[in-house]
Amino acid sequence: MKQLSLFFSLLSLGMMFSTTTFAQTPQAYILYRGNGEPVAFQTMAEELAKADIVLFGESHNDPIAHWMQLLLTEELYKLREGKIVLGAEMFEADNQLVLNEYLLGFIREKDLKKEAKVWPNYDTDYSPLVAFAKNHQLPFIATNIPRRYANLVYRRGLAVLDSLSAEARQHIAPLPIEVDTTLKCYRDILQMASHGGTARENLPYSQAVKDATMAWFISQNLPKGGLFLHFNGSYHSDNKESIVVYLHDYAKHSKVMTITTISLDDISQLGEENKGKADFILCTPNNMTKTN
Repeated sequence: MKQLSLFFSLLSLGMMFSTTTFAQTPQAYILYRGNGEPVAFQTMAEELAKADIVLFGESHNDPIAHWMQLLLTEELYKLREGKIVLGAEMFEADNQLVLNEYLLGFIREKDLKKEAKVWPNYDTDYSPLVAFAKNHQLPFIATNIPRRYANLVYRRGLAVLDSLSAEARQHIAPLPIEVDTTLKCYRDILQMASHGGTARENLPYSQAVKDATMAWFISQNLPKGGLFLHFNGSYHSDNKESIVVYLHDYAKHSKVMTITTISLDDISQLGEENKGKADFILCTPNNMTKTN
């Protein structure tokens, strides 16, 4: 009897030690469904593979988000038997020719980086995605409005786009672009920009032309029987607004699914305020090392 009692005491002690050790083991991320239920990566990938369009909302300086983007690209490529198209906010529409020339092997990557105004964290965060497209002969679409036109809207208002040349308008969603400022994504920007002068009050419209243009170029490059995987800042797809709203117009019958990225002090609890932001939520620690 004493031996049996000792056995259970040791077993209990071992379980306590195991639980304590597990609790103290750092976690780099947890994936959640939009309702706050944890979900495995493979399960998420298989569900996303049933969509026509997947918007991966990132935090631009989160290394786990960029790593997850590459893993998801690889997995969706397998699940959709190679029928995927990649695209990104990080490339502007007027750089599509240069991007295509790189994908086809006509120019070097250093030429692409010089000509296409790539982001400062291109080497660490976006080059692997472009390389995947190049190595697997996949299209990679530059979806964003040229920043000079978004800045023009910020300075002079939405109507100024009507004055652009036909050549310039090829890099923008079809005009006129309607903006619903009652949507939370634009209402919040408008509130932050209020009392800041005319230019700042144009900020929601500057944001909206980016969303509309990204949605437009996604819709124009949907692979037949395939999937379009798009990379953008989370704000451009959170709460199924922004890009998603314009996709309802440009790609009416497409199934759109979203991922967002958030950072918390305690990633073991998603919190009510984060539920519903996307179909899937990538949660990483606040103290995670950031990219440049």
